[in-house]
Parts: sequence; C-alpha cells; structure tokens
Amino acid sequence: MSNETPVLFITRRAHFNAAHKLFNPLWTKEENDEVFGKCANEHWHGHNFDLFVTIKGHANPNTGFVMDLKRLKTIIEKEVVEKLDHKNLNLDVPFLQGVLPSIENIVIAIWNILILHLPENVKLHKLHLIETQNNSVEYYGPNIPF
Repeated sequence: MSNETPVLFITRRAHFNAAHKLFNPLWTKEENDEVFGKCANEHWHGHNFDLFVTIKGHANPNTGFVMDLKRLKTIIEKEVVEKLDHKNLNLDVPFLQGVLPSIENIVIAIWNILILHLPENVKLHKLHLIETQNNSVEYYGPNIPF
C-alpha cells in the first residue's frame, strides 16, 4: 500500500431558476430565430438549472474532510445561487453583462467566481451545469487541452 495521500473528488449540487434569451444583437431577428429558435423568444424563457460543483484535494487527517461541505454549500449559495436564482441572466446579473448567456458562457463565469472563493488546500475540478434533461455542459477549467 502506498504512503501517498489519495486525491479525492467531492461534489456538491445546487439548484437555481433563471430566465434568459439567446440573441445576438449584431444579427437580424431572422438570423437569431434561425440559430437560436425558441431560445431567441423576445419575451425570454426560463430553466430550472442544476449545478454540480466538484472539488478535489486530500482528506484532512483531523476531520477526514477534503473540505467542510457546509462551507462549500455556503460559498456556492452566496457567490452563485443568490446572484442567479430567479434572475434574468441577460439583465440582472452583473458578471454576465455583455455575455450571451448560453450554458457554456454561464458555466465559465461560475468557474471564474468559484475559484476566487475556495480555500487553498482544494482545487476546483469540474462544473456540470444542467439546463434541461437533454442539455448540459461540463467544464474542467481553462487549462484543459483541446
């Protein structure tokens, strides 16, 4: 058996509801409708999002925790859920201003927020954002080779 401390992956789920529309202001209404379909609805549309935040690290020998999940929950709630829940992603969310709020862009913005608030002894490993039962995105950060 190895004496190395294993790297563990811990995932916390969060939920929020939000409205948005996908619309490129540089395009005509017809071009937006062709590319984004119903998602370009001028009266917005909403989703019940599920966010899975996976961190990685080593278990603390005194607690057995990679990170106290209550603390992780508090960070996610304060920095993400409170800022997105029951909001219009196009209009109400400062960190999404000027960004087309696709699930791809939303998950990158969430990543950039969370990495600022996690303790040094853990790393953000993956975000999985589910928009519908058929559509989701996974993001492993900016340094993953394509």
